[in-house]
This record gives sequence, C-alpha cells and structure tokens, in this order.
Amino acid sequence: MEKQAVLGEELGPLSDNERLKRESNFLRGTITNDLDNEITGGFDADNFQLIRFHGMYQQDDRDYRNERAKQKLEPLHNVMLRARMPGGVITSKQWLAIDEFATESTMYGSIRLTTRQTFQFHGVLKPNIKLMHQTLNAIGIDSIATAGDVNRNVLCTSNPVETELHQQAYEWATKISEHLLPKTRAYAEIWLDGEKHESTDEEPILGSNYLPRKFKTTVVVPPDNDVDLHANDLNFVAIAKDGKLVGFNVLVGGGLAMTHGDTSTYPRKADEFGYIPLDKTLEVAAAVVSTQRDWGNRSNRKNAKTKYTLDRVGVEVFKQEVEKRAAVSFEPVQSYELTHRGDKFGWLEGIDGKHHLTLFIENGRLLDYPGKPLKSGVANIAKIHKGDLRMTANQNLIVAGVDAKDKEQIEKIAFESGLLDPATSQQRKDSMACVAFPTCPLAMAEAERFLPQFVTDVEGILEKHGLSKDESIILRVTGCPNGCGRAMLAEIGLVGKAPDRYNLHLGGNKAGTRVPKIYKENISSAQILQEIDLLVARWSSERLPEEAFGDFVIRDGIVEEVLVSKRDFHA
Repeated sequence: MEKQAVLGEELGPLSDNERLKRESNFLRGTITNDLDNEITGGFDADNFQLIRFHGMYQQDDRDYRNERAKQKLEPLHNVMLRARMPGGVITSKQWLAIDEFATESTMYGSIRLTTRQTFQFHGVLKPNIKLMHQTLNAIGIDSIATAGDVNRNVLCTSNPVETELHQQAYEWATKISEHLLPKTRAYAEIWLDGEKHESTDEEPILGSNYLPRKFKTTVVVPPDNDVDLHANDLNFVAIAKDGKLVGFNVLVGGGLAMTHGDTSTYPRKADEFGYIPLDKTLEVAAAVVSTQRDWGNRSNRKNAKTKYTLDRVGVEVFKQEVEKRAAVSFEPVQSYELTHRGDKFGWLEGIDGKHHLTLFIENGRLLDYPGKPLKSGVANIAKIHKGDLRMTANQNLIVAGVDAKDKEQIEKIAFESGLLDPATSQQRKDSMACVAFPTCPLAMAEAERFLPQFVTDVEGILEKHGLSKDESIILRVTGCPNGCGRAMLAEIGLVGKAPDRYNLHLGGNKAGTRVPKIYKENISSAQILQEIDLLVARWSSERLPEEAFGDFVIRDGIVEEVLVSKRDFHA
C-alpha cells in the first residue's frame, strides 16, 4: 500500500480519495455513464465524490427518507449546485436566467445565497443536471471547482465599486480564481458536450491528484472583514496608498471545520506571512496552493487542511517554502485594522455617483412566501435594473450601480415584496445559519429552519434586559461541525450534535478575529436560551460602556480567550 512521507515524516497509507482522484482521468471518472443510467437517480461511489469537483453535491430530502425506505424506494436523490462567482457579482440578465431555472427545473423553486458569496440550486434531479450546466454556460456562468479538493469560489469584500480600491480588489479576486482553476477539460466534455480529447490534461498548480482537501481564498478590504478571513486557507488583505491598491498582506492557514470528539481537529485563525507587492500576487497564490498540495496530509482527511499542515511542519518552514517557490521575500506586515464584518444595509453612494442598495435575505433563501414574495421581488428588480447584483458572504444581496432616477422605483419593489422591512432588527441582521436539514447529508441538527424563531427568542431576551434595538450579538448556527455557518467566529456559536442538541460556544468578537470557546456541550435549544438569558442579564448590568457581548464574556471570565487554537480550544 502506497504511503505518504513529507519532509522525512511518514504520514501513513494514502486515503481512498487519493486513489479516486488518481484513477479519475482528470475528474472525468464514469460520470457520463451514470448520467445515462435511468435505474437510479444518483451517482455511484466514485462519481458521488467526483461530481463535487464540478460544483455539485449529491443529496436527498431527509424529510422523506424514512417514508421512501418503507416503500422500498431509494432516497430521493438530487444534486445541489454551487456556482462559481468570484466576488459574488452577477448581471441582471444572468439573474433572470437562474431565477427561471430555479422556478421551472428544481424541486424547491428557491435560490439560496451562501456564505461562499455565490448562489446554490437545491433539488436538481438527474434529468435536469445537464440542462442546468448548459443553461448556466449560455449566460457565462459555471460551477467549476466550487467543491472538492481544489481552490473554491474566491470571496471579496462586498460593494467593490464603493471606492476605486474595492473595484481593484474585486478584479484581483477574479484573477486569482482564474489562475487557480483546474485546467482539465472534463467539465466542458461532460456537461457542455465539448470535444473529447485524449488524456493530455496537465495541472501545473493543482497537480494530477489535486489538493489534499478543500482550499478557500479571500480578498479583504480593511476595515471590513465581511468575508471572515480567518475561516479561509489563504487571504489577501488589500493595502492602499492614496486610495489605490499597491499590494497585499498575506495570511495563511485559517479554517473552522472540526470533528466532534476528535481533539486532533480544531478551528484555527490564519497566520500573517507578510506583505507582497501587487505584481507578486498570482505567484504567491500558486506557491501557497502548491506547497499545501505537496505537504498536506493525504493519509488522514480530517487533518488534511492547510491549518494542520502549518501546525505540523511549522509556520516559518511553510512560509520559507512559499518564498522559495514564488521567488519572493515577504516584507513586514503593513498596518491594517479589521473593525467590522456585517453588511452595510440600505443605500450607499459610490464614487461614480451610482447608488447601491443592500437587502437583508434571512438565511439567504429566496423564495416566495405568503405576503413576502422575495424571489419574485428580486426578479422584478432585475427586470428594470441597469446595473448588477452582488451576493455577499453573509447571504445578503446588493443591488449595485443604480442611477439616482431609478432609486425610487427599485425601493418601491423592495418594500412591496418584503425585501426591505424596517421592522427587521439588528440582531436578525447579525444572525446566520447554514442549510442543514432537510437537504444537507452532514447535518446533525437543524440550522436554517431553526434560526428565525430562535432569533425572535433572543430578541425577546435583549428587550427583557433593557438593551437597545440597535444592540446585537453576532449569532451563528451550524448543523454540524463542518463550519459552513461560520459559528466558530461568532460571539454566540451553536454547533449541532443531534436533533435539538448543540454545543454552545462563546467569546468571538465583532471583528471576526477571535475563535469562541465551548461553554456548554450537547444541550437543547431551550437550555441554550436559558443560558443566554442569564448571560445577557449580566452583560446588561455589568458591561463597560459600549462593550460587546463577546468581549464581556472574556473580560468577565465566563470563558477564556482562545489564543492557540488547538491547545486552548480543547482545554
């Protein structure tokens, strides 16, 4: 059995995923055969994994799983597709096309805005999968490398036309995304009926076996940390002079995923490597990715992410290898500060006189509800909007580039459809959840369906203790410890363990630069609300002026600050 060794250290036999990738013929596998198989609605074992590299996850509706099993039917297999949208920018024309597909060709009819600053289709049955990819291709969108062991959708601080710096940052997010994409023609051949070639593909950056695990990249414009950089493997923090982008601070090794009961897994903040000039950006991106490609753990997927590679080989050793491969020397970190990470709701005027309207979309789920036709409302805006739309990493939507004369009409549609609601509290705007049940196969507890009422209960607690309606706590819920809801960067983070059982974490901060620590384990939602009630009572009466909840629980000794992720998190 083939084993892996890195820098003289033997890591053990390669995981089966490495065999799968090696034998896949550059991600082709036998996906086309499965597409023609009408006996099952799903994909076989290897292809079940390979379709992820094409931007899809096989799922089934878990609400119906038991009933179908009683009827001796296989689960209601379908796929979720996540689009590749660097920086989250989409045109009005593209939006109308995805709205039409979601309405006519998915089980649920919704569009889901995600924490990866893009959209997802949920509930696409096998006969519609190829149509989905071809529909997206016709409007200039794909889903290449939005899942699987590759660099995924590149995030960028939202509102990229707020200043010239934001526009430049967005352009670099797009360049980085293109530079790190897989080069295989498998996607075009399988989904777009592209011309088939002999297997002459080369992957100079990702390698023939691709990466050991998923890899996430961001471009950040301080002081905003709306992309939660510490949740990502590679981060470029924009440094400007006279309002123009001149280079980036590079941070490596962030990540939030962990496994319940496994102390070798833990959330981790990214490390600062240093500053690079603008013209070295792509070389450094490729060098970080290729170093992780060669040094990452291919034996144990639970320890395969970049954060574990840094802790295993040492931050300085990894950094020196990146410098060698990129032919660059990191300069000292340039001064910057992260102070804010929520989206800026309402109207904002850009440097070109255009206006941008940020809409709060609870859980990112766009669907027409009784009295709140959210999905139709966005479509109606897109029909008249001359600019573009921008998805945020907090599951919200920006109507960008609006002429002053069109503001009133767009605002009217937004109010009438429930996209603008003055009654929405700051607490609700600062709360977020992953999808979880019924579609996510990893979910252990509810998240998206659980959050709205839970926020209502938290709002009641804040009011009970005399806190202003402008006060809020960064609240995140994730249905499993995989981290999609980014609960491990929240002031209050709930991580699902079983139906209505969560681990309660406290102590993150408003800027998203501190990992919270476990406070109570495996407790019910009712117990969590009781704990929040007691904690908010103390916060309200004992806080320092304008002290945030997460800062209070650290200062008051309710939890200790996580300084070194592995040691402190499991202490």
